[in-house]
Amino acid sequence: MSASSRPVAAEVALRPMVEADVGAVLDIDRQVHPDPWSHDFLVGQLAAIDRWHHVVADRNGDIVGHAALTVVVDEGHVATVSVRPDEQGVGIGGRLLADLCRFAVEQGLAALTLEVRSSNRRAIDLYRRFGFAPAGVRPAYFAGVQNGAPEDALVMWVHDIAEPAFLGRVETAEHAPQEKARA
Repeated sequence: MSASSRPVAAEVALRPMVEADVGAVLDIDRQVHPDPWSHDFLVGQLAAIDRWHHVVADRNGDIVGHAALTVVVDEGHVATVSVRPDEQGVGIGGRLLADLCRFAVEQGLAALTLEVRSSNRRAIDLYRRFGFAPAGVRPAYFAGVQNGAPEDALVMWVHDIAEPAFLGRVETAEHAPQEKARA
């Protein structure tokens, strides 16, 4: 599919994840994560609506991405932003992350944090556009992808989510042109 004929993020609807979406979400996770969550874990998260916010990107009944945020006291933890590999690079991840950011503001949270594979430059660039800044490293945090060796996580935070400028930055970042994948 040529770049000009690829679907765009505007063609997807974001909606709350429901239990009927779990199979499609697990399919995506098996494609993008070496150690995906289990069916029971996801169903349990959906039941904990006071602590979890799950959203899916739906294109005419086809789930192409999902994201989750968990609330811990007054902070949000971005647990996942996952997009099907054939749908990456068209802005779906940005739309999903923007939804999580807006949810955090609506809930009155003080900050957002996440862990990302230190080798995942595309995701790190996305998070930076939204104002997340590196704050540390968790050694060997992620299960190994290549040769089975675990990978370090870059810990990132954004602390200004209560400031009016934050939602402006989210709006800009959500619609920013996508970077080309690097080799």
